[in-house]
Amino acid sequence: MNTKKQILLSAAIVVLAVGVVSFRLYAEPETGTDAAMAGGHNHMAMGAKSDQDKAVKLSREGARRIGVTYATVERKPLPVSVTTVGTVAYDETRLATVNPKISGWAEKLHVDFTGAPVRAGQPLMEVYSPQLVSAQEELVLAARLVRDAGQGRAADNARELLQSARRRLAYWDIPEDEIQRIQDSGTPTKTLTLRAPASGIVVEKNVVDGDRIMPGMTLYRIADLSRVWIEADVFEKDLGMVREGQKAEVTFETYPGRVFKGTVSYVYPTVSIQDRTAHIRLELPNPKLELKPGMYAQIRLDVPPGPPSLIVPRSAVLATGERSLVFVQEKNGELMPREVTMGRTSGQLQELLKGVKAGERVVSSAAFLVDAESNLGSMAMPGMDMGSPSSDADMSGMDMSGMKTDAGSNAQGAGGAPAPEHN
Repeated sequence: MNTKKQILLSAAIVVLAVGVVSFRLYAEPETGTDAAMAGGHNHMAMGAKSDQDKAVKLSREGARRIGVTYATVERKPLPVSVTTVGTVAYDETRLATVNPKISGWAEKLHVDFTGAPVRAGQPLMEVYSPQLVSAQEELVLAARLVRDAGQGRAADNARELLQSARRRLAYWDIPEDEIQRIQDSGTPTKTLTLRAPASGIVVEKNVVDGDRIMPGMTLYRIADLSRVWIEADVFEKDLGMVREGQKAEVTFETYPGRVFKGTVSYVYPTVSIQDRTAHIRLELPNPKLELKPGMYAQIRLDVPPGPPSLIVPRSAVLATGERSLVFVQEKNGELMPREVTMGRTSGQLQELLKGVKAGERVVSSAAFLVDAESNLGSMAMPGMDMGSPSSDADMSGMDMSGMKTDAGSNAQGAGGAPAPEHN
């Protein structure tokens, strides 16, 4: 009989508890969990600014548990450098092309492979051209007329004809010493020699023995690699710190531990719409020809330090969407969230334009966890004091209703009814 009464009493208590909970959830939402969430520290909510003045309280054990460390706001120049990557390219101002101005045939190649080093004036190939043979014959004839004309108007006409024949060959890029040799010998030759217009490396060859050549055809391309370019891109946000004449340090995987000195020679006037980068060009001396076009380069541009500013670790700033926050340690040990305005970033350092003062201590690590801790504290159940630290021992004896449990009391049975009392 007693057991039946106890079952009925338990059922009545459950029904009453459900009614109380329903009443508090629907009739009084401002005092329930929704109110706690509405008035909490949800820093991640867009535009939530009412939580700015609410401090976060952490015990030493709680701070240690989530890994909180502190840093001091310093006023000093921010060391800024711009880093990027690029590739070695030819210096376009030191490229030379061998293009014939006559038609003919390649009789013999003196430089017959790509990559061959050449010197200015070095023979490249022998060319046979009927036009060249005809021009040589005119030169030989004019020279003979000058020798035989003596004095007077006939001699003047002969000398004018000789100069015309020499100019014609010179316009076809025949060297002056070659023209003089033909004039002195009085004998035309079947082929004439094309010579390198500059020193460098043959980076392109488009002719072999016996090929028919045409005016304007690119036979050789020669690059002077004693100075090279490095083509690189910098992000749009760093473009204001890059200028022509700026010094740079360049490293290559091929030469570990070595640093090459270069100079920014040009900043292109456009920005890529797709990746928001600007193109820049550097010049590097290459006297030993160690740097080869196509090599991968890592670039560091030195930026002169600006005026002193407020500097904190980059990890101290918590971005919440529309705002940026830091947690400032107050004199009483509380952590106060404070909105800041961010400036430039350099490595692991962050410049702050306003919001803090020099000498203040801020949370330098685990700022996100501090914010999460404050959010959890603001969503506490009514009657629980999340503002004051509680040890694990204090919480271990609390059930979900906040009541102390009796170590000597018995657990409920499997069916949910209380166990029989022992009289």
